Amino acid sequence: MNAFHRLVPAALNHLILAEPWAQERLRSCAGRHALIQAGPLDLHLLVDSDGLFQPGSAEQSPAVTISLPIDTPIRFLTDRKSVFQAAKLSGSADFAETLAFVFRNLRWDVEADLANYVGDIPAHRLEMVRHTLGRQARESFARLFTNLAEYASEDSDWIMPRRELEAFGREVDVLRDDLARLEKRLNRL
Repeated sequence: MNAFHRLVPAALNHLILAEPWAQERLRSCAGRHALIQAGPLDLHLLVDSDGLFQPGSAEQSPAVTISLPIDTPIRFLTDRKSVFQAAKLSGSADFAETLAFVFRNLRWDVEADLANYVGDIPAHRLEMVRHTLGRQARESFARLFTNLAEYASEDSDWIMPRRELEAFGREVDVLRDDLARLEKRLNRL
């Protein structure tokens, strides 16, 4: 078992221990095995009697399989909700719903963890900087994609601009109407 397969359950357990409701909710699923697939990566997790995750094994048959898109790490950083919307769940419905609820609602209190190492005030300021940088990064990516879309449709030949496409549609409508009138005239003759 590699370090990654030990690190993920430990990180999840850190978050679960900070949220008593999550641990209580997972206790009802003790002994069940989940498989999380993200591209070429398979992560096996087992829920123990304390409501925490333990590394599972590939030999165990999973009660639930969660398939994530290959771009999950990027989605998780930019739009966390889209990860849960794109996930495909199969297997035990109640276990899948419990896992989905827990994963969707777990929150990492970064500031509290930082405060243990640097103190309350520096941790608070670092968290404010992290929020500001995150917001600016999201806004920058949004502007970048908007600019790329505008370039693709306006300044390059990659995509036909919307106004030209709409003008073409209107011309096709006029041509269709003219053809229909011509057919009626020919039928009258």
